[in-house]
Amino acid sequence: MSSAVFRSIRESDREQWNPLWSGYLEFYKVDIPPEQTELSWRRFFDDSFNLQGYVVEVEGEVVGFAHCSFTNSTWLDQPDLYLEDLFVSPEYRRRGLGEFLIENCAEIAKASGSRRLYWQTQRSNESAQKLYNKVATLGENIIFEKVF
Repeated sequence: MSSAVFRSIRESDREQWNPLWSGYLEFYKVDIPPEQTELSWRRFFDDSFNLQGYVVEVEGEVVGFAHCSFTNSTWLDQPDLYLEDLFVSPEYRRRGLGEFLIENCAEIAKASGSRRLYWQTQRSNESAQKLYNKVATLGENIIFEKVF
């Protein structure tokens, strides 16, 4: 994994991101209208909108992504970072790239003063839960969190 690069998503990544996004939606058996995909894509580059897109690159190829947003709370003075979407291309799984994405998102959360990075998964997603149990603590309602 020494050649893996974590970085913010770029508009020029669209062609490589599209099949990853399609694979993610297919995995979760979700059909999102193309207009919503387009809106989400534009939000990554809209500074007035709270949605960050990150990718992992291997040898110049975008092979995974993490989409995050900061969430405000009535209980905390600093927002936490919510990891909404995490996906690695099936051909690149079991190489530590999912963990690499999570750890880099956790660093962004810490640097911003967040108390935690958190996410959810389906109960049936046992493969992902193995990774999540390795890097985070399982909270209630199948919410994983990395508390700092």
